[in-house]
Amino acid sequence: MTLVGMTSGVFQDPERRDWDGVRPRPIAWSAWYPAAASHPHARSPDGVDGAAGAELFILPSAIHGAAFSPARSSWPVVLLSHGTGGQAEGLAWLGARLASVGYVCLAVSHHGNTGIEPYRAEGFLCWWDRPRDLTVALDLLASDPRFCGRLDLERVFAAGFSLGGYTVLSLAGAITELSLFRTWAEAQPGGPSGPREFPNLFSRFDDLLRSSKVFRTALARQSDSYADPRVRAVAAFAPAPPVRAFRSDSLAAICLPVALMAGRADLEAPHEACAQWLYEQNLVFIVELLGKTVGHYVFLNEATDLGRAEAPELCDDPPGVDRRAIHDRAAAFADAHFRKSLKGDA
Repeated sequence: MTLVGMTSGVFQDPERRDWDGVRPRPIAWSAWYPAAASHPHARSPDGVDGAAGAELFILPSAIHGAAFSPARSSWPVVLLSHGTGGQAEGLAWLGARLASVGYVCLAVSHHGNTGIEPYRAEGFLCWWDRPRDLTVALDLLASDPRFCGRLDLERVFAAGFSLGGYTVLSLAGAITELSLFRTWAEAQPGGPSGPREFPNLFSRFDDLLRSSKVFRTALARQSDSYADPRVRAVAAFAPAPPVRAFRSDSLAAICLPVALMAGRADLEAPHEACAQWLYEQNLVFIVELLGKTVGHYVFLNEATDLGRAEAPELCDDPPGVDRRAIHDRAAAFADAHFRKSLKGDA
């Protein structure tokens, strides 16, 4: 397996404003990639994710700022999208594993919906802004001097966790109609409220509609297509309830290979209502269900002792659930899915 390099930065989307309406929308990003073995710096040890996790999670080993591996001139790309309220490094476990077998993995932190900055209700509500973050980040990374010529833009894939699953399905061509989600959510016990990170989220909607021009502008583009023609296949891990906002006809029309993985004990994104429902809209999709005690947050990085003590709902898995083994299985699942989509290529 190849050594892994890692670097990060911040791009800006000049076509959209931040949620204050003052500056271009920021797109913080991190990338993992195949690294040269002869890089002069020592390989970094396992790191601790402290940007937004207060040292709750362990990051996999990577060589920061390493040179690219000379094994090939360019590498296939995987776009990565985190769950609601998360951050790019939340998928470091997947990015590093895929980089070690020959991909450049580009993850972004979605503005207003990420722990690296204050949460914004607008960012939690306007899910459809997320896929454009990945498209813009890919455009800009391809012209970045560190990555120029190193990305095989004929072999681009996408993978996401939770709301990131919604994001990558949007890149595949799924179209959002928010009223569909609200109708579904109102029929659930307790009705629409919000995720654990923003429990009063939907009570903010009408106020934002009155007070925020940026929110109204974003809302008007909810049903645009965010399909990126460069994306060849997508993998979604524990796709979240906002997938119920997708128009069934748009899901049925997706021709890209789509693979879904979810735990049977997921309470945040129950597989019957999310992954299984997606499969029912397009029977070509692949679904793999994990064991009866596997929950939602198993698709986050491995936890520290502090994480297990202070945030057990995110960090502590039931007896018999091995988070590292599930990460290995999930990365192999995505890799096999992406490689299968390339069969027949020269």
